[in-house]
This record gives sequence, structure tokens and C-alpha cells, in this order.
Amino acid sequence: MNTRKKKQGYWLTLLPLYLFTIVFVGAPLVYVVVLSFLQRAETWGVTGQFTLQNYRQIFQPVYLQTFVDSLKLAFLSTALITLIGYPFGYFMAKLSPKGKKRMTLALMIPFWTNSLIRLYGWIIIFRANGPLDQLLIALRIVDQPLKLLYTYPAVVVGMVYALLQFMIFAVYSSAEKMDWSLVEAARDLGASPITAFFTVTLKQTLPGLLSGIILTFIPSMGLFFIADILGGNKVVLVGSLIQDQLVKAHNTPFAAALAVVLMLMTTLLIALYRKIAGGKELEGLV
Repeated sequence: MNTRKKKQGYWLTLLPLYLFTIVFVGAPLVYVVVLSFLQRAETWGVTGQFTLQNYRQIFQPVYLQTFVDSLKLAFLSTALITLIGYPFGYFMAKLSPKGKKRMTLALMIPFWTNSLIRLYGWIIIFRANGPLDQLLIALRIVDQPLKLLYTYPAVVVGMVYALLQFMIFAVYSSAEKMDWSLVEAARDLGASPITAFFTVTLKQTLPGLLSGIILTFIPSMGLFFIADILGGNKVVLVGSLIQDQLVKAHNTPFAAALAVVLMLMTTLLIALYRKIAGGKELEGLV
């Protein structure tokens, strides 16, 4: 009898979680998928007629190029974030307890400010004759303003700035749990620092590295507001395309189809990383 009551109590505690998942996750996903197979009405809204035209339209060159550009930007941003964030998180784990607290606070402070305000700060930095141009000219690195605002490099910098902390904290969480005695043992057995890193350190911090890649790559596919603010109309991502279809064209079925394809792409990428990681490290991300 007591076992039965415990089971009932266990399921009652899980019931709110299941209800929340069904109402706020499952139902919207089903709605978007169903909407993607409907036809756009002539004036407003959708009709109940089933169609595959929304998905066929994605294969037009202009839309395919948008997906390609989004993937290129995501790969480039993730690569730069990894090059910067991995060593940062690794050496952060080697700091003293007081140093770790200070560094964590320094990384968290930007999150206390609205992301749009922080991005507008980059507009001031990148604008012609702005602080960056004046500094480079004063150092005689360039002879004239670079005019970086509304360019592809500006968008890349914005992506790295917005997502770098996720990589740092992911790597830091793995590096902090490392068994440093294994690294010392490898060095005592004659392994060079590089060999010890790839054979011991990298393997132990791989879960954090892969988690950081997931946490940075997937958002970079859809953070269209960064491309809009720092790239103007020159850099169009899938997220920007979905927004245009919803707000300007009022073509909600096609926007839903774009969202479904983007979701499938990110799901495949997560499955790929799960396979690389052995399916254990990313258990909590999917």
C-alpha cells in the first residue's frame, strides 16, 4: 500500500512537468508542423487545403542560399568561439577559488544588461570614425576609416560576443572536474605538453566542448536580430527570412515550413554530436 502511494505521489509530482511540456512545447510544435502543410489564403490567414508547395518553395535558389549563408556564419562563429572560449574556460578552471568567483562575476555582468543595448554599443564602436577607427588610425595601422558597420565581419563579431560565455562556462564546468593527476602522470611518463593535452586533457573536457558547440552553433542559426542590427540588410539569415515572411509578406505557412526545416537541421546536428560524444555528454540538452 505504501509503495502504491509513493508511486502515485511520484506521478503527481511529474504531472505539472508533463502538462507544461505538452502545452508549451508539444502543442506549438505540432501546430507549426501542421501549419507548414497548409495553403496561404489570398488576403489573410490560411486555408484548410493540404499542400507541399511551401516546402518546394524552399528549394528555390534564393532561399537555399539563405540556408547556406546561415550555416557558413554558424560554422565560422562557432569556430571562433571555440578558439577563444576553450582556452579561456580551461585556464579559468585553474584559477584560485577567489579568482574563479571574480571571473564568473565578470562573465555574468553582461547578462545583466539587455542584449540589444549591448549590440548598439558595437554600433558606436564600428561606425565610421568611431572609437575603433580612431584607435587604428592613431596606431598607424590604417590610413582611413574601415567602415566596419553593416558588414559581414561586424555580424561575426556580434555573434561571438553574444555567445562566447556559453562556450566558456561549458568548458569550465568540464575542466573544473578534471583529474589533474592524470595529466601529471602523462607528463611523468614522458609525454610532451601537446601530447598530454590531446590524449588526456581534451578527452576529459570533450563533454564541455561539445556542449559549448551545441549551445553556440544552434542559436547562431537563428539570431537574426544580430544580423539586422550589425549587418543591416546585407546579411540575411534564416531567422530574418522567417521574420520577413511573418511580418511583411504575412505568409505564415511558408514561415512555418522554414521553421520546420531549420528545426530538422538543428536536430540532425544534435544527433550527430550525440553520436560523436557517445550519447552521454549531451543527455541534458535534448
